Amino acid sequence: MKNRRAAAVAFLTAVLIILQFFPAQAAEVQELYALSAVLMDGETGRVLYGKEAYKARPNASTTKVMTCIMALEMGKGDDYVQVSKNAASQPQTRLGMKVGQQFYLEDLLYSLMLKSHNDTAVAIAEHIGGSVEKFAILMNNKAKEIGCTDTHFVTPNGLDGEDEGGIHHTTARDLGLIMTYAVKNTTFVHITQTRNYTFSDISGKKYYSVHNTNAFLDMETGVISGKTGFTGNAGYCYVCAVRQDEKFFIVALLGCGWPGNKNYKWSDAKKLLAYGRNNYRYVMLPDLPVLPDIPVSDAVPKNGELYPDAQITLKLHAAVSSKDLAKRYLLKKSESITWEADLPEKLEAPVKKNQKIGSLHAKLDGKEIFCCLVTAEDKIGRITYKWYADKIFHDYFH
Repeated sequence: MKNRRAAAVAFLTAVLIILQFFPAQAAEVQELYALSAVLMDGETGRVLYGKEAYKARPNASTTKVMTCIMALEMGKGDDYVQVSKNAASQPQTRLGMKVGQQFYLEDLLYSLMLKSHNDTAVAIAEHIGGSVEKFAILMNNKAKEIGCTDTHFVTPNGLDGEDEGGIHHTTARDLGLIMTYAVKNTTFVHITQTRNYTFSDISGKKYYSVHNTNAFLDMETGVISGKTGFTGNAGYCYVCAVRQDEKFFIVALLGCGWPGNKNYKWSDAKKLLAYGRNNYRYVMLPDLPVLPDIPVSDAVPKNGELYPDAQITLKLHAAVSSKDLAKRYLLKKSESITWEADLPEKLEAPVKKNQKIGSLHAKLDGKEIFCCLVTAEDKIGRITYKWYADKIFHDYFH
């Protein structure tokens, strides 16, 4: 009986110890409303917490983050944007454009991001790409450039669409990457932080006022940017960038409730931010490891001897900049970064100065987070018959 009681006590003690290490993550998985969710390190793009993070889902008007960035990078604020029949016929929510009206592109970006107007998105897409279809190609190319792995845009406003490439969709992880990229643009941040904006069409006859629908700007401290979205298929979606306690987080939520659950996205965003604040801290890359000298065969001896006794060795250099070494990574207390070297055991001459010899890999939990080249510090020549002949001639006839 005593042995059973002791075993039970030991088992319960072990369970309590395990729960002390894993309460936060388990609680977040249980309590999030969103079908897909990501908490991301805004500086590196690393996923800190994910719930079906790589599951493809429709993402509604969060698409307009990409539409805005494309317009900022490929257009000019004082561009004239003319409204087509296609743009004017888009469903709500819309600005109420009329066919033939003209607007400044800069003004339309406030309409796009503050009030999420669908007609504005199409007008911008047609202006930048020539057509919605061509603009979608530009969006998809940009998504791949950013690092998205399962994103396919069909419409510039996030309304449901399908083409030969599939249905309009992204993942929580990809959406987080898109926002990480977008907030590097100071004009994008300025637009999405604006609470109210008034503008007119180019004729000056019609005026419009838009109010920012991103209520999270005033719910949490440090909100840099954000975009809401909703369609019947996508449900409520949200993506935002937040800096709290000097930590830079990205939150992306897909399928976060349907009508009647409009506030679920705010609740989920707060939980993820609290999880990030409580569990992560910034860590720099560890000091570079000492690199071994590599033996080089058939090398010209440095001491001038004809038959050198010592093996010629090559000194190595890690080709990494001070900027790279200054990068910060959000880590849990239980996590650490280690270096792994990928180098040959020996080399054959000749070796050129700054020649690539191998690589160094910084890894976190077995996953690479940074890589740099390892190069040769000096050049080493190769012994040839000509070298022997020249050496003998020099030593015996001079």
